[in-house]
Amino acid sequence: FREDGMPLGGVKALVEERLLPHLMRYDAPSFHAMFNALPEEGAAYGAEVALAWNQGVTNWQVSPGGAVLEELCCRSLCRLFGLAPEADATVLYCGSYANQQALYMALCHRAERAGFDLADRGLAGFGDPSRLAVLASEDAHFSMKHAVRTLGLGDSALVPVAVDPRRRMDVEALRRALEELRGAREVFCVVATAGTTSAGAVDPVAEIAEVCAEHDVWLHVDGAYGLAYGLVPEWAHLFRGVERAHTVSWDPHKQMGVPIPSSILFARDRELFRPMALFSHYWNRPDTEGPNPGVKSVPTTRPMAALPLVTSILHQGLGGVVEGLRKPLEAIRALHEALLDQPDAESLHEPDTGILCFRMIPPGVPRQELDRLQELIYGAILREGRRLISVTRLGGKTALRAVAVSPGVTAEALLETVAEARRIAGELIRSGSEGLLRGGEEEVR
Repeated sequence: FREDGMPLGGVKALVEERLLPHLMRYDAPSFHAMFNALPEEGAAYGAEVALAWNQGVTNWQVSPGGAVLEELCCRSLCRLFGLAPEADATVLYCGSYANQQALYMALCHRAERAGFDLADRGLAGFGDPSRLAVLASEDAHFSMKHAVRTLGLGDSALVPVAVDPRRRMDVEALRRALEELRGAREVFCVVATAGTTSAGAVDPVAEIAEVCAEHDVWLHVDGAYGLAYGLVPEWAHLFRGVERAHTVSWDPHKQMGVPIPSSILFARDRELFRPMALFSHYWNRPDTEGPNPGVKSVPTTRPMAALPLVTSILHQGLGGVVEGLRKPLEAIRALHEALLDQPDAESLHEPDTGILCFRMIPPGVPRQELDRLQELIYGAILREGRRLISVTRLGGKTALRAVAVSPGVTAEALLETVAEARRIAGELIRSGSEGLLRGGEEEVR
């Protein structure tokens, strides 16, 4: 920063020269790394209006149109996802905040059942807060750990539940965990994931909802990544039971082509948002007329994030939205099927949604060296920069991770990435001769 300002033309030139070349092209068919997309045309228009007017939509007082828009959008989304008539939603900045608020609401509910107000007495009202527990699958998003930490519960409050071969939560393991914890811990929430970020797996929500009902436990569904795919008819069965959850999180900015931030937290009954309400003498006054979105969540300053989502859906129509969601799902499914016939590659799971974790397994490479080989392939792809992929650990194995979000990501583009990984693996093996994969990474380079 300088004392004197720069002409706007100079600022633009600086950004175009120094910043733009280093940004990701999320719309490129070769981008298979994360959950990002460039704004769809209708969404871009909504974002332009939101930026131009710079509305804070916490309540009717500061933006009548913005506040009403968010309320109407939330009600329409509840209907779109088949939630109950008494359901409601609020707009947040990201799925991590939505998950954290859901756990806080679950904690308030448990405190109310115990006869005290969590807002008044805090965790001390539970007597021994170390007994409190949240159950989630071992593949649940790391934001669950953030949530128990920021709520003052600590990592030990998050109890992992085993997954089945498709990386979905094992319902019988959940039952066993609840029985084993009975008396020793106080489970106040079970988290089902509708689209894990590691493998895209959708936990069996309907069955989990049954177990939660039997044990009278709050059910939260983390649908930040996957929930939108429930709109695609061929995939809708995977999301059966979501309507039974107390709360559900969703990130439209992950695959709907709307700008960041755009996250939603649903509650199956609007009364469940009541613990979030705070009032003041000048702001969110209890007697203020009109809708106040700000009494359903923490942000006091909130952008008009609902508008780009609304204009995008209006522009595309639901048919266009569904078709855009279907394409990457079909691409990942085709990739999985193609890898079944390739002896030097293996899928680590059958994909539920738009993610596939796979490994290159060239003949002659010792099994104990395969983890390191995937890391080396990933590093080489990253350095070359022609394609983008990610790497993860799944079931104790290091895997390459392909994510399809953009409708422009085709099966052919994904197979080209596999071919690139195959080429790199071959070069690594040839350049290092027989002992290559037993050496250090610097040797390989």
